[in-house]
Amino acid sequence: MSEAGGGDTLSRVVDGVNAAGESTVGVPVSSLNGGRAGNENVINVIDVSDLSDPRLADYSHQTDVALRKAQGTEHGLYLAESALVLERAVRAGHKPRSVLALGGSVDDARAALGPWADSVPIFVGPGELLAELTGYILHRGIIASMNRPALSDARELLRDARIVVVLENVADPTNVGAIFRSVGAIGADAVLVTPRCSDPFYRRAIRVSMGTVLQTPWTRAAEWSVLGPQLHDAGFHIAALALTPDAVSLREFVARDARPERLALVLGAEGDGLTPEALAAADTVLSIPMAHGIDSLNVAAASAVALWAVAG
Repeated sequence: MSEAGGGDTLSRVVDGVNAAGESTVGVPVSSLNGGRAGNENVINVIDVSDLSDPRLADYSHQTDVALRKAQGTEHGLYLAESALVLERAVRAGHKPRSVLALGGSVDDARAALGPWADSVPIFVGPGELLAELTGYILHRGIIASMNRPALSDARELLRDARIVVVLENVADPTNVGAIFRSVGAIGADAVLVTPRCSDPFYRRAIRVSMGTVLQTPWTRAAEWSVLGPQLHDAGFHIAALALTPDAVSLREFVARDARPERLALVLGAEGDGLTPEALAAADTVLSIPMAHGIDSLNVAAASAVALWAVAG
């Protein structure tokens, strides 16, 4: 990159040299751009002044799909929003690429980065400028670009699990995130998502889950022609939540003396519910008793009720 004029520190730092041609490696970036109170000796805190800098590309109006297919990465990227979610991502062993933070959130970002605090670039700027870059306001002060981990084989997740949740074609990332939060809070050992289910690593799903997507073992499952036999071979009783004439009340199911030792709870898409293939694979179809003429709950609410009932 050629030398930039004026105060364009960010452009010069990309080359690792200053305007005089001297190396900036190991020099606090903040000192090259007028200093930042409290971070003068932190070499990886970088003031944002040039939104075209290629190192900011992960945040530049990127869609979740584009991040998932990001070139130059092994498995794609996702965005972790807030210090809490970033901390949980790091604890889960996920590797950060960079952090974008409001000026007052640098210390929170460094604390959340843990062992990466001194090596991962933290790009810092005012809210208006960062909103121009991302297309949205950083209400939580921090967003981090993270490397997606490799997904596990479904058989590996099933090996030691007692309760698993299967999400079939759930399209809304908000519902996916809320279901993962229930899984983490109430208790299930793994989540399997079908090929057409919304991606749990989408930004909204991660945010709504409060980062539990990053803590809960999950993977993409195969179609039911493969998934059904996988679950049965692993000893799971498949219980599908649906409104069918032969559905068993959830209350009755959990009151049985001989409850399944291993249970797979299957939840379907908003509106359409479960596919015929899912219902055909089920050993039991369950329904949640309703009152006041209401026939069903939102899929996220239903997941919480069903998990609470079977986890006891």
